[in-house]
Amino acid sequence: MAVEEHAAEQGQSSGEYIVHHLTHARNKELHGPFDFSVVSWDSMFFAILVGVLGTFFLWRAARKATSGVPGRFQAAVEILVEIVDGQAKGIVHNATSRKLVAPLALTVFVWIFLMNAMDLLPVDMLPALWQGLTSARGGDPHHAYLRVVPTADLSVTMGLSVSVLIVCLVYNIKIKGLGGWAHELIAAPFGDHWALYPFNFAMQIVEFVAKTVSHGMRLFGNMYAGELIFLLIALLGGAWTLSAGGIALAFGHVVLGTAWAIFHILIITLQAFVFMMLTLVYIGQAHDTH
Repeated sequence: MAVEEHAAEQGQSSGEYIVHHLTHARNKELHGPFDFSVVSWDSMFFAILVGVLGTFFLWRAARKATSGVPGRFQAAVEILVEIVDGQAKGIVHNATSRKLVAPLALTVFVWIFLMNAMDLLPVDMLPALWQGLTSARGGDPHHAYLRVVPTADLSVTMGLSVSVLIVCLVYNIKIKGLGGWAHELIAAPFGDHWALYPFNFAMQIVEFVAKTVSHGMRLFGNMYAGELIFLLIALLGGAWTLSAGGIALAFGHVVLGTAWAIFHILIITLQAFVFMMLTLVYIGQAHDTH
């Protein structure tokens, strides 16, 4: 990671530098934790961009697939497909459902991995470029915000988890029938007795809400923390001077930045895998009857 001097150049304090980098390019200010009229344009742009790129690379691998000795890229894609398909078979036992669920799980893993991987870019590279473009157009560069990691945006991760919830509800109805699922909502987990119906229904709703919230919050929390650590490491580089302490800061910036980037490769892969596995587990649970 290159030494960052962007904060010093802009005359920002450390706190202002971090706040600026953690502010989204939105259509309007966010008031309160939930406002469905607010759109984070940067999260949407980068999520769609890496989604299109991921789809293109998978399509290209499928198009150029051969029955002979595969190339390295084809072999890597085939290994990934086999891993995901194996996990789907072990969790979702309905072969018909797996025709949709397995590709869905593969899409989830690749898409989230690519969105997470945006965190490996130097923290000032794209925001500084965006500020330069804004200034060139006559805008105010100090209010040119850009965040490049979509999964560090709670609206994106919760949108993904709500999408998984919708798929689970669809499979609950498809596998059990509307009447069967409705009966399950009031008959489990405490038992099929009229006196227990309200408690069963309340527990079922709590379970759906808890799974959805934890599904999205887990990914968001890990990626937000990773982004924040990169910003703190970048400040070390921005504070270096031609002195013993300043050189030590620059050295720490390079060493810590490199170490955290290498470790973060494991984090972004693990978080994508965990989200995919939970997606399979929740869909698999929709096929089970109580």
